[in-house]
Amino acid sequence: MNLLERAGLALLHRMDPETGHGLALKALQSGLAPSPGPITSDRLRCAVAGLDLANPLGLAAGFDKNAEALSALAQSGFGFVEVGAATPRPQPGNPRPRLFRLSEDRAAINRFGFNNDGMDAIAGRLMHRPADMVLGLNLGANKDSEDRAADFAKVVARCGAYLDFATVNVSSPNTEKLRDLQGKAALSALLAGVMEARAGLDRPIPVFLKIAPDLDAQGLEDVAEVARTSGVAGVIATNTTLSRDGLRSAQKGETGGLSGQPLFEKSTRVLARLSQLTEGSLPLIGVGGVGSAEQAYAKIRAGASAVQLYTALIYGGMSLVSEILTGLDALLARDGFANVAEAVGTGREEWL
Repeated sequence: MNLLERAGLALLHRMDPETGHGLALKALQSGLAPSPGPITSDRLRCAVAGLDLANPLGLAAGFDKNAEALSALAQSGFGFVEVGAATPRPQPGNPRPRLFRLSEDRAAINRFGFNNDGMDAIAGRLMHRPADMVLGLNLGANKDSEDRAADFAKVVARCGAYLDFATVNVSSPNTEKLRDLQGKAALSALLAGVMEARAGLDRPIPVFLKIAPDLDAQGLEDVAEVARTSGVAGVIATNTTLSRDGLRSAQKGETGGLSGQPLFEKSTRVLARLSQLTEGSLPLIGVGGVGSAEQAYAKIRAGASAVQLYTALIYGGMSLVSEILTGLDALLARDGFANVAEAVGTGREEWL
């Protein structure tokens, strides 16, 4: 991280977190953040669910909720970018304050509640996306919807033509009863609707399912079974957690989903167990607490074909992308792996 980026982060951390996040997006759009362009090598190139990636590090949903910084993100070094979540109708989300930095824990708690401009406005921005990026959209449901399951299919139908992949998000803890849709019967029905909408696209795209880290053993088995039989292209493990174990920061009592370093071990154990349950039949994307090359590598060795991050950028800035990828390339070389795919799952047993 250079001095300019360090000073910028220090300034943002003096602000209300949500205001700081908005300014960070504007800085990115204005060219004030590192823009190394695609970062790749023979070892880092990989394919996930038919998507050809320059590298396995992606930006998780939530950073660019409304697809406002696509051109800048295409040059930020990520192998793929996920924006959203998008809901059929615009909604303001929960009252502020709703984002909290837990600096002592290198973590964050949010209770945004799917605040976004709605699928029509977001689709208008996706239409003008850079062609040279792998771009996905996180799908959400309106809080006051009479049929939340149908909302996911509506967003796919409206936005799918401009995407490379979509993610069904039934694992956010910030919309009341949304996680109930992770139950076996409800999830099967929801995914059937999404896959029907996907089939109607001129270019059907991979659909991923994003799960919570707080599922019990039976819940995880049910999700694995539904994922195998529903036609989804893979699973993203995991979303934020409701757990507050071991936190030190003063904001630890805030309600919402916890992300960042405290989530790393819990989410990686879920990832490894899911890898075991699916027996390699579905590609997995590991997310939760990734803030270093070593942690990205651990996710891959636990069973992830690719990884995502978001909260670590709050503390490490956009230069963290290059740092992680350079380190990951070196770790793969150190252990004799010719590419990412060779390393996937090789350390899974360490997490079970």
